[in-house]
This record gives sequence, structure tokens and C-alpha cells, in this order.
Amino acid sequence: RSHIAQTRSRGSRLNIIIIAEGAIDRSGKPISSNYVKDLVVQRLGFDTRVTVLGHVQRGGTPSAFDRVLSSKMGMEAVMALLEATPDTPACVVSHSGNQSVRLPLMECVQVTKDVQKAMDEKRFDEAIQLRGRSFENNWNIYKLLAHQKPAQEKSPFSMAILNVGAPAAGMNAAVRSAVRIGICQGHTIYVVNDGFEGLAKGQVREVGWHDVAGWLGRGGSMLGTKRTLPKTCMEKIVENVRKFNIQGLLVIGGFEAYEGVLQLVEARGQYEELCIVMCVIPATISNNVPGTDFSLGSDTAVNAAMESCDRIKQSASGTKRRVFIVETMGGYCGYLSTVTGIAVGADAAYVYEDPFTIHDLKANVEHLTDKMKTDIQRGLVLRNEKCHEHYTTEFLYNLYSSEGKGIFDCRINVLGHLQQGGAPTPFDRNYGTKLGVKAVLWMSEKLQQVYSKGRVFANSGDTACVIGLRKKVVAFSPVTELKKVTDFEHRLPQEQWWLNLRLMLKMLANYQISLTEYISGQMEHVTRRTLSIEKGF
Repeated sequence: RSHIAQTRSRGSRLNIIIIAEGAIDRSGKPISSNYVKDLVVQRLGFDTRVTVLGHVQRGGTPSAFDRVLSSKMGMEAVMALLEATPDTPACVVSHSGNQSVRLPLMECVQVTKDVQKAMDEKRFDEAIQLRGRSFENNWNIYKLLAHQKPAQEKSPFSMAILNVGAPAAGMNAAVRSAVRIGICQGHTIYVVNDGFEGLAKGQVREVGWHDVAGWLGRGGSMLGTKRTLPKTCMEKIVENVRKFNIQGLLVIGGFEAYEGVLQLVEARGQYEELCIVMCVIPATISNNVPGTDFSLGSDTAVNAAMESCDRIKQSASGTKRRVFIVETMGGYCGYLSTVTGIAVGADAAYVYEDPFTIHDLKANVEHLTDKMKTDIQRGLVLRNEKCHEHYTTEFLYNLYSSEGKGIFDCRINVLGHLQQGGAPTPFDRNYGTKLGVKAVLWMSEKLQQVYSKGRVFANSGDTACVIGLRKKVVAFSPVTELKKVTDFEHRLPQEQWWLNLRLMLKMLANYQISLTEYISGQMEHVTRRTLSIEKGF
């Protein structure tokens, strides 16, 4: 009640209260939406409305995340059946972090029963823990960020937060959570406009809890972002780091953010002011930052590309024998094309990391020719913008048009910056929120470790890291170590997990790879084992 009254006193005209359909109080008594409405009206006098979402939550078009997840889990289920013996215990195919896993069925059933038992016995804290570490983390983070809690004491540390590179959905969610958790820790929090260039120009200001209100669902970058790297203005950056006494630097952005922090770390020997704690939160639609499986904004970009391809396919619903060639963004990284290809059922997706020849193009044309003889007389081909120096989008259009003449016609669609815009998806909002909290907590811990005699001196490699989801855990990887596994010419990590998805894409396209080849290819990359229940990220 006091929280709602406080927000109204600051000028807010809207409060949203979400109630789960099975919500109960600590006595086990049900809490209904109408009960809460009456309470607000009686005690605060605010005009209140009740909206029951109901089955609206079940409907709608599946997101790209759900489409890819269902495809991965379906393939995993088939492989589990093929590998099973009469003695293999029943399993549940699930997803942990970024991996498909098989969990013993009876263990899953027992955990479900344990949760209900804990609820019935009013052991609510234990019930939350039984739900899994992910559920518990989400609940704790929500409680931390929803209501301002004054720090027990003011810390001696100050942090600056900036965005670098192209705008990406989820950046604002990460800034919001980082600012608020930093304030909860008692730190002085600054934000910087226009990336490293803004830091060099002194575009630095202190922010409070309510300065980032409403940022969670906003797309783009509220702070402003540029691609300028520190090496072009290093002395001015050092000057402002000293002027504002910045002891921690949180950089949210794409490959330029990673490369920029690496340049700052390598300049520590020349400038003692740069011996501070630094962290990079990857945020780019290209998903090409080393040290993480997912970057903020990539899920939103895949959804935007998927929705565009859905509309493109729908436009041909009354036209037979048509093939669309769609160009996606991503630089040299083919993540966007590959995952979108799986989500929309593309016939092919050409990417730089999976080299192809004229013979592959010929096979694709033959596949589409055969496809036109079926009931589904349309095709969709995706091409990453830099997949090949000579096989451009126009070249593919001319090739397909010529070879398919009299069988099908072609159209070109370049999605362009459409993939960067729009509000962030729920995944990017939540992912950005989690990474912002975890990054600041890690930086706070590091600052304590390197604080001595009234000053911060951080010169070891592990004080400048990239935070990211790697397989099943959120990990911090030193930028100096990541440098060894980075292709700077093409702005790519040397190893990319999603290349395993190429096997599934080709098999689902129904012409390039058999199930036997898929299983063989997967076994080369992944050691499969039945896992006990894990409560991961």
C-alpha cells in the first residue's frame, strides 16, 4: 500500500498489480483480484480496474524462441528414443540454459510432489527453492528491483554505465537493473551518453532510482550509443575517469564494447587511472561477442526477422510457384539467418561460417524444383549479408530466376534495420535485467577485493570481463583470455555453439542431410548423457 501511495505522490498515474490465479496468503487463504481491487479502493481511494487475461495467454503465434525450442526438444526426443534400450529409464526432455537435456521422469514427478507438499505445509521459502534456482533468482531479482530499499551504508565506490555500438533491444533493461542494484549497494552511479565518445567529452551525470523508471520495455538505447573506440580519444577518457573518480565501468554493447574494454585494459600500463573494474554486457543483434552464447537484442532481432518472413510467405498464399530470397543482417555472423531459418522453416540459409559452393546452390535449386511439384508451391531462402563475397543477394536472385524459369519465379526482400527496431521481447527484457544485476554484484565484489588504503587498483586480467550465458551457467570471462579465441578481422568468436543448429536446419529442410548424418554430426560436438535434475540459470 505504501509503495503505491509513494509512486502516486511522485506523479505516477499508473500502477499495475499482477496476481497469479492460485495466489494465497501466508495462512493459505486465496487472494483474488477483486479482493485486492476492493482493498486499494477502500484504503487508498484510487480508481481501480480488474482485467482477467484468461485464455488470451494461450493463444497467438508462437515466438521464434518457442519455435526453435520445440524443434530442438523434438529432435532430442527422437534421438532419446533411438538411443534407448529396454533398460533405459523413462526421461523428460527439457532445456537447461542453452542445452537440451534428459531428466529422469520419476525424479521430475517427485520434485513436483515435493513442491506441492511444501506449499500445503506452508513452507513457502522451501517451495520456492524446490521450484529451481532459476525461479528463485527471478523472484529475488524482482523483489530487489521493484521497490527502492535504502542502502545500509554509503559505499566508497562509484560506477559509470554506458552503451557502445549499434542499438540493441534489452540495453535499457540492463541499464535500469544495473542502476538500481548499484544504488541498493550504496554506490554512486553515473550514466554516460553516446558511449566512449561521450565519456571522452565528459557527458557524465549521476542518476537515481527513479531516473530509469519505465526503461524496461523501451527499445533502442536511452543513453545514446556510438561505435567510437577508446584508442581514438584515450587521453580524454582517462581525464574524465579521473575527474569523476570512476572506479567501475559497465559497458553494454556489441563487438565494439568488447574491443573497447580490451583496449582500455591494454592501456593500463600507460594510464594508472584505467586500473579499475570493468565488465561488458553483450548487446547486439549479431550475437557475435565472444564469451556468451546469447547477446541482448538477438532474440528480438530473430523475432522481427521471423515475423517479416511469416508475412512474406503469407503474401504468396494466393500465388503458386514463388521463391523468396531474404537478406538478413549480422555482419559475418550467421546466427540471425540460421535461427530465423529454423523458426520459419526456410529451405536454405547461407552463412559465412558454413562455406558453400556453386554445387550447393545447384542442389538447392533442384530441391525447390521438386518442391514445386508438391502441395507447398513456395520457397524461402535466407542469406546472411556477408555470407559470400561473390554470391550476393542479387547473384542468388539471378541464379534462382534463371534456373527456375518456367517452374517458379523469384522475389528479393532485404530486411535491413527492421531487425534492430521495436520493443524488446520478454526474453531480452528478463535477460537484460538478470545480466545487469549479476554484473553489478560481481563488480561490487571485485571492487572490495582490490580496494586498499582508500583507493581501487585493479590490474589483473580477471578484473575486466565479459558476462554471458555459457551452456548452463552465467560466467565471467576475462577479455584478455577471450582475445585469444577471437577473429578480429571478421568480428567473430572462433567457436560458435549455434553451428550445431545448422545440422538441424538442413535436416528439417528435407533434402540436405539424413537423420543418420544428423546424429553423427551431433555426436561429434556433444557428449550426450542422462542428467540428474539441475536447477540452472
